[in-house]
Formats: sequence, structure tokens, C-alpha cells
Amino acid sequence: MTSENVHRHEIDKFGAQAQRWWDVDGEFKTLHAVNPLRMQFIRSQVELDNRRIADIGCGGGILSEALAAAGGQVTAIDLSAELLDVAELHGLESGIAVEYRKISAEALAAEHPGEYDVVTCMEMLEHVPDPQSVVRACATLAKPGGTVFFSTLNRHPKAFMLAIVAAEHLLQMIPKGTHDYRSFIRPSELCGWTRRLGLDLLAIEGVSYHPFTGQFTLGRDVDVNYLAAFRRAAD
Repeated sequence: MTSENVHRHEIDKFGAQAQRWWDVDGEFKTLHAVNPLRMQFIRSQVELDNRRIADIGCGGGILSEALAAAGGQVTAIDLSAELLDVAELHGLESGIAVEYRKISAEALAAEHPGEYDVVTCMEMLEHVPDPQSVVRACATLAKPGGTVFFSTLNRHPKAFMLAIVAAEHLLQMIPKGTHDYRSFIRPSELCGWTRRLGLDLLAIEGVSYHPFTGQFTLGRDVDVNYLAAFRRAAD
């Protein structure tokens, strides 16, 4: 662990896989498959056109580009230089403008408190030593009345079986070692953190995988992956 809120081995692990980030049939095909559902959930809660958006833990920019394509003015951050290089290169190829920065959530929040209409933080909280610090930074970044989105994994036995045993080892949908069950976060824990920060829960939905169809869907089952939307209280 460095002075920043990061597991260095996590940064190195994903950075080493950066060149495969945009291969829709490769190791990160699951990210591509669920991204339309993320966008569906986000757009069900907030208008994106001409909104200032911060995408925290952007990786190679899959969600960042989708948010920008929907009309958002997107600043996307990560601590992996390799992933940001891939994101910027793909942006040049796609023609979708995103501002990418190598900076932590906490540092961005110190620079730009209360300046973003929308803050997204997808599949990141379970990869950092202090997820509450990231949640606090996201709350700080949001304008009064702004909307904050998180997605993460539930610390539930079903998540261990499906997200680790099945997805990583049996079906090989994602690289082995992607997740550590001990770092998964229950919805009650996330909602407790956000409530103390003045974020009110708007909606929560689960993401389910159907092995026979190979499709992902949104629904009420939050035992494995879930998305949650919060609104920062207006001043």
C-alpha cells in the first residue's frame, strides 16, 4: 500500500492487462457486456446531456466513453498509467472526447469539491484498501443535488460462488484473481456510509447473469453484483 488509497498489486495487475481492455471477446468481455446495463441504470436516474461527470476508477474508459457519447462532459480518472494510455488511444480512434487524468479520487475531490452533476464509481470499491474514503470523495465531488452512482459486489455466499468460483474458475469469464471475497461490500454497509455523508438512496438494482442465454439483466436480486444511485442533499 502506498500513501494513496490503493493496493499497488491491483494497479499492476490491471495495468498488465491494459492492451486487452477493448477486446470485446477477450478477458474483459464481461465489462463490455454489462456496460449497456450500467448506462441503462444511470440514465433511468439522471439526464446526461451537457452534465459535468466524474468517472472514478475509469480503467480503459469503457463507461467513460459511453457517458461522453450520451452528451456528458466527462473527466475520467485512474491510477494506472497503462490503462489511461489505452483509454486515450481508444478515444482518438473513436473520436469520443474524454478528459483522462492520473489522480486519486481523494485528490480530485480536494481540487474540485461540489463541481460535478454526476459521479460514477463502478467496480472499484472492492479493489481499494479503504472504500469508505472513495465513497467520501465521490460525495464531496458531487454538487448539491448531484447524483452519485456505485457498482460493486455483495459480500454474500452467492457472490463467492458465482463471481469467483464460477466466473473466474469454471466459466473463465474474467481473469483469475480479479476479486477477493473479503473486499466485497454489503448494500447495508454502502448505504450506511453514504447516509452519513448526506447521500440519499434513490435506487438499487442487481445484475444477474443467465448462463444458458449468455445475457446479463437488471433486477431485484442484489446478492452478487449491484448498482446503487444516490442523491446529494441540496444546500
